[in-house]
Amino acid sequence: TANEQESAAIDINSSSAAINMKTSALIFCTIAAGSSHAFQSAAPASRVVTSRASPLHETKTDLEDLAKKLNPKIGYYDPLGLGSSPFAGRTDEFTIGFLRHAEIKHGRVAMAAFIGYCVQSNYRFPWSMTLDGAPFPSLALSPPEQWDVLPFAAKMQIILFVGYLEFYSEISSSKGQPGEMKHYCKGGIPGKYPTFDANPHPVPFNLYDPFNLYKNMSEEQKERRLLVEINNGRLAMFGILGFICAQTTPGSVPLLNGMLGSYTGEVMAPFQGDLDIILGGRSMVEAFGLN
Repeated sequence: TANEQESAAIDINSSSAAINMKTSALIFCTIAAGSSHAFQSAAPASRVVTSRASPLHETKTDLEDLAKKLNPKIGYYDPLGLGSSPFAGRTDEFTIGFLRHAEIKHGRVAMAAFIGYCVQSNYRFPWSMTLDGAPFPSLALSPPEQWDVLPFAAKMQIILFVGYLEFYSEISSSKGQPGEMKHYCKGGIPGKYPTFDANPHPVPFNLYDPFNLYKNMSEEQKERRLLVEINNGRLAMFGILGFICAQTTPGSVPLLNGMLGSYTGEVMAPFQGDLDIILGGRSMVEAFGLN
């Protein structure tokens, strides 16, 4: 059961590892907070888009200008030439929109993961996690270990909820929203999430700005905040990777040496052990007759 797995994991991890993990999380948060300001643009940026009427929201020239605003010292850095290589014969509109949206989205996920890692290392919800009264995973466990001891149903709820948000953003923006919002690969704005106004079932809050605090923000403010978000997202990607590498490969992150407990699980197998129940104790190769 989840409780038995948690108890076993607690016995393995010493209290000192838990303390070190909490301390390192706070240190890393402090470093990230200080470093993020170094990446931010000092002055409001002008609009990157050359023309709202153009079907192509951003061109390669716009990417080069954006790169200079994000980091003047490095500038436009594309060693693989992705910005000049249309995907599968698609147009520049499709390729640039896909790349821009992918970076913004991965940055947002990384920021959520980094903050979640720090919060999970120092705090857990006091109420029950499941209907049978099981508590949330212990703070003696590291975040990857906390995920491992979650019930399979809880993991599926998280995956399905995030999957719905992804699915909705793709089908909604491709058909358009009030205000003629277009898909990011079809001339739309990369990183912009559609509202829930077109949802058949009323939804009281939107994913972005649910309380309408920024509805009167100027275009210059929006552009500057987007630059800050991209830079902070890039920093967060390094941050969460640093945590995972330090736990799975001792010594790979010198700054975190001795501060995080080791993790012997497989971070690339999020359902490790859960599918054993479905497959009847057989491997996927055996269960699907692939051997």
